[in-house]
Amino acid sequence: MTDEELRDELLRRMEMDQAMRDPAKGMPGDKRLARLQRLDEGNTAWLYSVVATRGWPLISQVGERAARAAWLLAQHATSRDVQRLFREVMADAVESDEASPRDFAYLVDRVRVRSGRPQLYGTQFHDGGDGLEPMPIEDPELLDERRRAVGLEPFAEYAAFIRKSNSH
Repeated sequence: MTDEELRDELLRRMEMDQAMRDPAKGMPGDKRLARLQRLDEGNTAWLYSVVATRGWPLISQVGERAARAAWLLAQHATSRDVQRLFREVMADAVESDEASPRDFAYLVDRVRVRSGRPQLYGTQFHDGGDGLEPMPIEDPELLDERRRAVGLEPFAEYAAFIRKSNSH
């Protein structure tokens, strides 16, 4: 697979992922969830095969938008073990400026939360009964410092944005 073919396939899969997650598409909830599960399973298997044969899709190979698409597919990985592998190979890409540290922070938090551990960057929220609340955060007094280090806005701004966008 050439870099161009990989780029095009990553972008195609990202567009399908986002379209399927759009509640405005009108598909009934149960049917949409089943199709979304199948889509995520297929994307997880496909990205795993790419990573196994080529390594993580790098910005210099596929461009920023397609590298972001790879991250999005990793975020929605159906297997915890495979998602951890994606985190590890993406970490190397971040170290060499070949992947976004901001995106990586979201993947780190997703893996930690799925493993029952507190998140580091405060990117993962859940319905706490009185609206959206962040999942537990490790060393919350250092949260904004960690967020700043990867180019994320202060947590208070992010939390306000998440709560506002969820209220529509």
